[in-house]
This record gives sequence, structure tokens and C-alpha cells, in this order.
Amino acid sequence: MYETQQTAPLSVQIMHRILHEMQSGAYRHMTRLPSEVEIAESLGVSRTAVRDSLSILEREGFVTRKHGLGTIVNRHVLSVTTRIDLYLDIRECTADADLVRVMELDEGDEVIRIDRLVCADGIPTIYCEDYLAKKLIVNKSYRKEDLQCPVFDFLRKFCGTDVYMDLTEMHAVNADKTLARWMQIPEGTAVLHLNERGYNLSGKVVLCSREFYRENILNHTILRIKI
Repeated sequence: MYETQQTAPLSVQIMHRILHEMQSGAYRHMTRLPSEVEIAESLGVSRTAVRDSLSILEREGFVTRKHGLGTIVNRHVLSVTTRIDLYLDIRECTADADLVRVMELDEGDEVIRIDRLVCADGIPTIYCEDYLAKKLIVNKSYRKEDLQCPVFDFLRKFCGTDVYMDLTEMHAVNADKTLARWMQIPEGTAVLHLNERGYNLSGKVVLCSREFYRENILNHTILRIKI
């Protein structure tokens, strides 16, 4: 997944430590993780750092966080022997009509697009496109390597904002020629498409993600609670 060197962002380093504990350490038999405070105390780090790390784990599918239920461990994802994230491309491009509408941009505005492929046991499993508006960037000193860290870290460090809430739409689509090539499936194969919008505390969409999941690799379970 991500690099574990000491040069990696602190949230990534802590994420790896929590992941290790879930796979073979103190959390290996747990269905839910301890609270953020308990994890922070056991690892000797701040609660904020733990929260950021859990955000990464949630985005990568290892955990699910629900208010009132805590952090649920997704054992079916942890059981995957090898998981590798490959950054295919990072580039600037003009926002398409859908991004202009959803992110409240002006026609012709530029966005940064990050293309990523997730492989499980060597099998291309998830293809993801992340989009963030270039005009959100307030700290212009970033490098391309900074965009290879979790996009949440980039938003916080260089845009001065956070993703507070995600809204996701799910439906099945047929793989086009490009998607079929990256995921090594026949063109026209049905895949699960997740269209995600990340909102900050002000209710503004600061991140759009288009994800495509190959079937028979990861399972998706929806829990509905009647209130």
C-alpha cells in the first residue's frame, strides 16, 4: 500500500501500525476497534493523528466508521494477502460538465486528477479517479510526490480544508475500453461504480472520486438502522 519509511506522513505511519495490529496484533480478534482516545494512548500519539489514520483506513476499505457503532473492522478486506496501490497518472485538466456542476466551478476551471489502481493478490480490483479543484490550493509549494500521499493529507496541508462528510452514489456500469484495459477484464463487463462527493464543514464539495470495483473480489455490505 503506502510507503512505511519515516519520511512518510505521520498519519500514514500510524495507519500502518493500526493495520498491523488488526492483522496480527492486539486487534486481530476484534470486530470493532477501541476508541480514538484508547488507540492514541496505546500508540503514544495524538487523537487527531489517530482520526486522520482511521480516515485513510476507512477510505481504503479496511474499516467502516458509524456514529454510535464505532469503528467496524472489515475482515473480508483484511484477509486479502497482498494489496498494492499503483499511481497511474497525476495531471491537471479542465473540469468536465459534471465536475463544474457538482463542485460549483466555472466553465474552464482546472482540476487535479489522480488516477489510481488497487491490486489484490496481483488482480486489478479497484480503479479510482480523484478530482480536486486547482483553485482550492492555497499553498503552491506542493510537488507531484505530495499528491501520491492520501489526498486527505494534501487537502489539509495545501488547501487548508478537510473532508467532513462523504456522499456516495452506487450503480452498475459497463467497462469501457480504457477501464477494461486497466482492470484486465473484457470490454462491456459490468462493474460497480461509486460516485463519491467529499464535503467540508461549510458544505462545499472539495473532492470528487469516481471508483470502479471488479466483482467477486471484494464484498459490499450495507447496514441499515431504523431510527
